[in-house]
Amino acid sequence: MDIFICKRCGYISFNKIPDHCPVCHAPKEDFELKPDAIKKPADPKNLSELEKKHIPVIEIVKQCKLVDPGCIDVNIKIGEITHPMETKHFIVYIDVYHDYNFIARYHMSPEKLNPAVGIHLKVKEGKLLALEYCNIHGRWMSEAEI
Repeated sequence: MDIFICKRCGYISFNKIPDHCPVCHAPKEDFELKPDAIKKPADPKNLSELEKKHIPVIEIVKQCKLVDPGCIDVNIKIGEITHPMETKHFIVYIDVYHDYNFIARYHMSPEKLNPAVGIHLKVKEGKLLALEYCNIHGRWMSEAEI
């Protein structure tokens, strides 16, 4: 899978370059192919403490009643061990994708927010991706089937 990154805002596009960045509206010329843009655990079955603090944890609850019909709750927390949110070390944003298509970016503020987000989707199936950007340790991603 090809990974393209917007040089202005860090948005990741999978397999193709969009005409314009959906986050900052940069033109396609501002994207570059960057296969190593997303960090991966060395051994997914034996995560280090650093990896446990950075890989998003996705929880899907299919019984939401906030918006009917068909609302699905998705809770995304950064890290099996909660990531710190300090002025010098924090999660800058969480991007959410459905079947590798961008849905939304949630900006984080150090010392004011927990590294988590709850969203309500109106999709019934597919793959959900959560991608986070740590100001020190880069981008990490996880996937879950809806």
